Order: sequence, then C-alpha cells, then structure tokens
Amino acid sequence: MAETPFSEDARHSPRYLPIAEHGLIGDLRSVALVGTNGTIDWYCCPSFDAPSVFAAILDAERGGSFELAASVPARTKQFYFPDTNVLITRFFTEDGVGEVQDFMPVTCDSADGTGEAGRHRLIRRVVCVRGTVPFRVLVAPRFGYGAVPHTLRTVAGTVVFESAERSLALTSTVVLECDARDARADFKLAEGETAVFALDQLGAAVAPRGCAHAEAEHEFNVTVAYWRRWLHQSRYRGRWREMVHRSALTLKLLTYAPTGAIVAAPTTSLPEQLGGERNWDYRYVWVRDAAFAVYALLRLGFTGEAAAFMRFLTTHITPCDGDGRAPLQIMYGIDGRTELPEFVLPHLEGHLGSAPVRIGNAAAGQLQLDIYGALIDSIYLYDKWAQPISSGQWDDVCHLVDWVCAHWDQPDEGVWETRGGRKNFLYSRLMCWVAIERAIRLANRRGLPAELPRWRQARDTIYRRIMDRGWSVRRGAFVQSEGGDVLDASLLMMPLAKFVAPTDPKWLSTLDALTEDLVSDSLVYRYDPQASPDGLRGDEGTFSICSFWYVEALVRAGRLDEARLAFEKMLTYANHLGLYAEEIGRTGEQQGNFPQAFTHLSLISAAFNLDRALG
Repeated sequence: MAETPFSEDARHSPRYLPIAEHGLIGDLRSVALVGTNGTIDWYCCPSFDAPSVFAAILDAERGGSFELAASVPARTKQFYFPDTNVLITRFFTEDGVGEVQDFMPVTCDSADGTGEAGRHRLIRRVVCVRGTVPFRVLVAPRFGYGAVPHTLRTVAGTVVFESAERSLALTSTVVLECDARDARADFKLAEGETAVFALDQLGAAVAPRGCAHAEAEHEFNVTVAYWRRWLHQSRYRGRWREMVHRSALTLKLLTYAPTGAIVAAPTTSLPEQLGGERNWDYRYVWVRDAAFAVYALLRLGFTGEAAAFMRFLTTHITPCDGDGRAPLQIMYGIDGRTELPEFVLPHLEGHLGSAPVRIGNAAAGQLQLDIYGALIDSIYLYDKWAQPISSGQWDDVCHLVDWVCAHWDQPDEGVWETRGGRKNFLYSRLMCWVAIERAIRLANRRGLPAELPRWRQARDTIYRRIMDRGWSVRRGAFVQSEGGDVLDASLLMMPLAKFVAPTDPKWLSTLDALTEDLVSDSLVYRYDPQASPDGLRGDEGTFSICSFWYVEALVRAGRLDEARLAFEKMLTYANHLGLYAEEIGRTGEQQGNFPQAFTHLSLISAAFNLDRALG
C-alpha cells in the first residue's frame, strides 16, 4: 500500500514540528499542544471545539503561537511530571539547564475546594536549574482560526488581547514589550530563579489578575495533587503500568467536565497522509469512541467518568422518534448539539501544507449501525461493574434495541465513515448483534421487562446472516461486506465481542488471512482503499486501534508469544511521552489527529487482556 509521493522539503520543513513532537496539557475543558521546542502551537478556548487562539500547527504564519524557549542553541527533552498531566520541557545549553513547566489548573471540580470558579488559565513557569540560561518569549495569538483581528492594550502591567469573539489577559513576572498585536521579551535566569507567564480567559466574572511566583508554585502543587489523586483510583497493577496510566491520563484530558462528554481527539485536520485530503475535525463526541473509552476506564476502576458519560447521554442526547431517522447520530457536540456543519478554512495552509483544513464534520449525518452495539455494550458493563442503570435509562435502551431489531438489515457507511456509498458491512451487522445480545443479558440478569422473544429472534437472524453471507469461501475468511472478498481490520472485533470463539477454525483462518493481507510488522491497515474504494483520494497509514485489536485477537487465540511481541513493537511507535495519533506512517511517524482516544483506549484493553493471559 504505497503512499502518495510528497516532497521531502515539505516533510522536513523547519516551520513545522512533526505531530509526534508534542505533549498535551489541559483542564477538562480544553487542551494545548506543547512542542518539544517549547512552543504552544494549538490551543482553543474556552472549550475543545471553540475557535483556535494558537494554531501554528496548521499554519506556521497565520495560526498564532506562544513561543517560550532558550534563546541560545539548546538540546531539548520533554517529560511529564510523574503521574500527572503537568508537562516539562527541558533546555540544555552550554552555560546551564532550564525548564518550562506547562499546566492548566483544573477548576471545574469544585468538590475539593481548589481553584477559582470561572477562571481558566494556562500557566507557563520557567525555572533555571543549573548555571544561567537566556530565554525568549513571544505571545502571538490569532483568534478565530487566524481569521479574526485583535487589538492589544496594557493595563497595570497586564497585556490584554481583545477580539470580537474573545479576550485573553497575559501576566508576566518579567517586563514585556508589545506592538499592536504581540508581546515579547528576552530575559536571563540564574540558577534557582524563575519566571511566570499566565494566560487567562476573560469574561464578565473574570477580570485580569497576575500570577506571582508564590501563586504559580501553589497552582503547580494543587494541579499535581489533582492528577495524582485521580490516577490513584486505578486498579491496574500489570506489566505495562506506565503506558496504561499515561493512556488513562490522556483519556481523562479528552473529557469535557461540564457535560461528561468525551472527544475523539482534541485537534482538527492533522493529516492522515501528508499532502492528502484526509483531514478531519475530531473535536466532537463520537458515540462509538466515547463508549469504548468508557469500557477502558471502567476496566481500570474509573467509574466516575463512566457515570458522567451516562449523564451526558441522559441529559444532552434526545433520541429521534417516529420521523424515520435513526434514533442516534454517530456524533454530537460536547454540549449535545446535533448540527456540526463541515466547511473548509481556505486561509490556512494546513500542517506541512496538507490542505484542506476543515472544521465541523459532515459525517455527523451518516448512518453507522455499529454505534448501537458499542453504546449498549458500555451500558451493560457500566451496569455490571459500576452501578445499576435507572428505569429511565433502561427504557432508552429498549427503545434503541427495538429500533435495531427493525433496521439492522440495511446498508450504511460503516465504522470507518467511508464516503464512497453505503454497503452491507459485516462490522455493522456484528455490532447490531452485540447491541441486542448485551441487552438480553442485562434484562435477564436484572429481571427487567423486555420483548425477549423478538430480541432473540433478531439476534439469531443476524448471527445466521453473518455466517452465511459474511464468509468468503474463496478467501477462507470473513470479509468486509456481504458478497465481497475484501478484508477489513474491524473483523478483529468478532472474538473480542464474543460473537465467535477465538479458536473457532473459521476465525483462525480469518486471523491468518488478515495477518497476510493487512499486517505489517505488528501494524495493521484498516483495509486496502484500492481494493475497496472509500470515496477519497490517496492512501493512509496503519490504524493504531486495529494494531491493538490485533494484539488482543492473538491473545484470545492463545498465540501469546506473537501477541506480546506485537504489543511490545506497538509501544515503540509511541512518541517520547507515550502518546499516539490515529495512524502510523510508512517510516513510523504519527499521522492524523493527536492524541487519539481510540488508540489509547485500545492500548488499555490490549494490555489488560495480555496481562491476564500471561498470568
């Protein structure tokens, strides 16, 4: 599966850091990407899906950034303060060592009494730990994805950036120089000295306020304590604790605390292929992705996040009823909104010139039947591992299952959101089976009222349909869609969903065929777009969730040595902080939106099940 050629000049442009050369910080409302060069080149506020303030990762000239780095040649290293989402970027110069500590205090959890309600800020604390280090800072916001002009004024030492849509206040413990739009400074720190920069979102109830050295120290300690207190809930004690816990901390960063929503990724339009058009906005709640994330967090003992997502479903999602449409969309806004119009921002050149840059997502209008299985499976596990669902929630489940029983037998766009027309995808049938089967289990275990004879008949009909029409005699394997011969990595979910025994001869034959066709050194392609056109130009990298599904399928088939080797290889493709984008390119580079919930939740599941099998 060759990638479309792309110029080497574009691949290695000094204007852009590779996607993998970033860490993530956040406050459960929004996030910022911090490059290994000390630059924040992605930040939206006040929420994940708000217009960007810094977006240099999508356009180095027009996007805006917050640069903070040593002003002399330096080697850099980046790591997380242990067991937290506080990021530290270190600069090693000829005369000393300095570091930038980046974090966003979590103020939305008022139960612990920390933080100031309504104030959401990004703090960058600079510390010289050895010798002396000169630093340079440049704060250049560009509001509204770089399209909305702003003015700058100073008030009592505070720099206020004002635009028609938002205002930010920058306070600093060093003197800043300003022009009409930007603020900058050059300063030198000796060993033990610090400087603090704080960027506050202003509003009717939030006025500019400085962040002195003592306050920055306090906020640092409170933020560290918050993340460690949260992570302490984890029950995972297995072999890959560091990677699993980093994945859990990343999933937590992708939750929107005010509603309990979980976004698929915090970025938009990071390319799945350099120079290609597969650039999408992932800052929304995919029912499928969020449901799988709930499963992964429940596995580790984080029931609070699962309960919050259940509240999001109950409070913010109103199933359609009686108008001929599917009861659920495949995705929603973080506030539950249903309209997510997709359009292009032509003034942005895209990461490494990979246009178009899109915001919104037209896939919200697609039919994807698999979401019902993912959602009801997570509800079943929440009821089993966390707390019993309410009678009202059971009524909603029954409504969804009744709809699936009546509508499973139709083509859809499928799990991969293809734009090449609807097909009778096997994975969609599989997850419709899961939806009904898990609801039957839940009804039987709890003694809940349900049309069990009808549900059982539909479940069994789907099973027979998959076995009869989803199996290719010529390929000796289950296939992507009925009547075809193309393989698809989503088939790896068949034993994981308990549809087929993991040692069933038909499944083992399918696993071998998938290994031969779609696996490259532990990395798994979703499908071959040449053999199965998806309506888009170009190719893509391997899909990391599929690579972890592959590990889990090997585990369940009893091929533990292969599974462990594949898992360990996958860990080598993580970035320096243990983070993954959606895909991995031909030479091991991260591709697509970053970091990706899908990848991290599947890592957790694979590690958990591999640990259990190894004993």
